[in-house]
Amino acid sequence: MTHMTPPFGRALCAMITPFTTSGALDLDGAQRLAAHLVAQGCDGLVLSGTTGESPTTTDAEKSALIAAVREAVAGRATIVAGIGTPDTRHTVDLAREAEKAGADGLLVVAPYYSRPPQDAIEAHFREIADAAELPLMLYDIPNRTGVRVEPETILRLSAHPRIVAVKDCSHDFLAAQKVLARTDLAYYAGCDEHNLALYAVGGAGYVSTVSNVIPARLRAVLDAFDAGDTAQAARLQQEATPLIEAIMSAGLPGTVTTKALLTALDLPAGPVRSPLRPADDQTTNGLLSLFRTLTTT
Repeated sequence: MTHMTPPFGRALCAMITPFTTSGALDLDGAQRLAAHLVAQGCDGLVLSGTTGESPTTTDAEKSALIAAVREAVAGRATIVAGIGTPDTRHTVDLAREAEKAGADGLLVVAPYYSRPPQDAIEAHFREIADAAELPLMLYDIPNRTGVRVEPETILRLSAHPRIVAVKDCSHDFLAAQKVLARTDLAYYAGCDEHNLALYAVGGAGYVSTVSNVIPARLRAVLDAFDAGDTAQAARLQQEATPLIEAIMSAGLPGTVTTKALLTALDLPAGPVRSPLRPADDQTTNGLLSLFRTLTTT
């Protein structure tokens, strides 16, 4: 499988947003974490997405985070800014502010809570793409938004010149392959268990929560596949599965488990913001044990 050059890189981290112990935005921590992730193989950073606690950060904080991370990575990685809200006008405003702050692209989730029909979802994305000057990555995550971005909607939107990618958290692998076969959209796995599988059928790479803690290991999966060593790629993906499950599918939001493990590893993270609550010691110790088992093999 020969992969086209993806628009935002291959190995993208859905970066957490570090906070201080008092709950304020920690820009110094964000810069240190961003530099660490890039040094460990991430060629793109997605800010203010689900993992970045976008519902509980202000517009000003989102812009400040973009500017700080851009300064820290100094062109060594793309910066994709999460700007999705349930309000089209607000999302357009965030798109323009993200561009001013220095983002390279925009991650736009389907409008949540109001559960609009597909024609309204399509119009929402088009209005943002028309208003923005940056390329867009559509974000399909129906278990959080309450609405699906249906494959036929994505196919129509693919004709827009600024809609260039999809972050796929639909858990509908067939639909992803149907769109891949009929468009030039860059498809990014948004669920870490699909990183290799989607890449193997022509995906662009991943936007990964788990890469906050094992960036080099997840990058190595793609590198092995590109080198033609599919057995090695599969082995690396399988070895990471217990940690992926513990972070993403153990009953707590990935932000909570990721921040717990980052803190245990003495990397910038800080607390989560309410209504999220921190992981308990038992959960944190379990995560740390899985991390150590993986990274010492």
